[in-house]
Amino acid sequence: MNELEILAERLGTSLLARGEWLTAAESCTGGWLAQSVTAIAGSSGWFERGFVTYSNAAKVDMLGVPETTLARQGAVSEATARAMAQGALAHSRADWAVAITGIAGPGGGTPEKPVGTVCFAWAGKDGGCTAQTCHFVGERAVVREQAVRHALLGLQSCLDAAISVA
Repeated sequence: MNELEILAERLGTSLLARGEWLTAAESCTGGWLAQSVTAIAGSSGWFERGFVTYSNAAKVDMLGVPETTLARQGAVSEATARAMAQGALAHSRADWAVAITGIAGPGGGTPEKPVGTVCFAWAGKDGGCTAQTCHFVGERAVVREQAVRHALLGLQSCLDAAISVA
């Protein structure tokens, strides 16, 4: 079992114990988080569905990301990641959502948003949503793998915080 699967298994154990479900909205990772999660036997008991929304049109059509958000903030922004996570929750039966959007490279970067810029959001059915931007270093596959790892760890942190608050 690789590191991502170990993180996914831990996450699944937490979700299963809570009787809760996960959905994922992915752009630059192209379904890698969903693949890591579904590599775990029994994940059908806690992973509800995944959305791979690589184009802006898919983000709008499948997740309801406002076109104005994409026009003003760009596809790689915390505002877009939040809208993706909230849209994934709205278009699923899940209790938790994670969203990933970024620039994996080798091209596509700008001085404001260089290659390796990845925005994340984690949202719960309770309405809470947090977002974060990270800058990863490495070639395309390395950036994407780091993004999946960060997304899984962030979601586990959200679950751990929800348990300590409850």
